[in-house]
Amino acid sequence: MPSIFISGAAQGIGAAIARLFYQHGYQVGIFDKNAIQAEALANQLGDKALAGFLDVAEYSSWQQALDNFTDWAGELNVLVNNAGILYSGAFEYTDIEAHHKTIDINVKGVLNGCHAAFPYLKKAEFAKVINLSSASAIYGQADLISYSASKFAVRGITEGLDVEWQKYGIRVLDVMPLFVQTAMVKDMDAGSIQKIGVDLTPQDVAVQIYNLVKTQSGIFTATHTPIGLKTKVLYKLSAISPQFINRLTNLYFSQR
Repeated sequence: MPSIFISGAAQGIGAAIARLFYQHGYQVGIFDKNAIQAEALANQLGDKALAGFLDVAEYSSWQQALDNFTDWAGELNVLVNNAGILYSGAFEYTDIEAHHKTIDINVKGVLNGCHAAFPYLKKAEFAKVINLSSASAIYGQADLISYSASKFAVRGITEGLDVEWQKYGIRVLDVMPLFVQTAMVKDMDAGSIQKIGVDLTPQDVAVQIYNLVKTQSGIFTATHTPIGLKTKVLYKLSAISPQFINRLTNLYFSQR
């Protein structure tokens, strides 16, 4: 029975991923800093779900969580680096501690997860890593500076590891949704969300991740998967538009 380990899985996108993969017969690891909420979801799903505590910013926490999960599941087939936070508002009026925390969770969390999971992924019958990037990694976003920067970092980690780990048969992919209907974007202070809106649901992201996992990844499988029509359009346009057009487009979206 295949297995999936999801960070930040107690609510939002992570919980939607857990539910969908459980329905498709996976052993599901629901790991989160909110262990009580993670346990409640695991109990709701059934005996093929395991909950546990995970602080993604702490490497030792990853080691303990992955040890517990693989002892229970037998092997690790899919790692989903989902945990993340978002602070919005003017860069200069956002506490530096908030910027640092964003990097600790959104960037170091992904580095920690990939590094700690590698020995298990290498031994698995099949293995994939799915990282949660964002449309904010297409062009740097005003009022979302550290969040956008963190997702550019996730994009870079994904691209590099997808090449480096090819020799082990491990694909490393990411998904790039626009704003998703979760607690993360509630009361978000950025002009872009007011202009673009929030059209995607956690289920939309979960379905795309499931499709990436179930489809055999060949040499032509894209490393990045934009989710939603708006994201796909922005992603395509950014690749062909002159830089000043991209800047003007994002300047327009940032204005309130």
